[in-house]
Amino acid sequence: MKKMRNGDDLPRGLVVEVRNGDINGALRRFKKKVQDSGILQELRDKEFYEKPSIRRKKAKAQARSRWLKKKAQLDDRYGQIQYTNKRK
Repeated sequence: MKKMRNGDDLPRGLVVEVRNGDINGALRRFKKKVQDSGILQELRDKEFYEKPSIRRKKAKAQARSRWLKKKAQLDDRYGQIQYTNKRK
């Protein structure tokens, strides 16, 4: 195992210990760690160049979907709320 510059001998990256020869369990834990760290999502995001305008458009669409999901949960909990348009 390589030593880090600051003297720590902690490995870099994700590490999963195989216990009692259980490779399937170790693979399952490794996949969970990879997904939780967001490595694959970051790789997919950086695979192709994305224009800043497209990035903003996607972020706005995600925010809208989060708001609609939250609104649906509130409507289920408290009944449908009438939203009035004050600009008339």
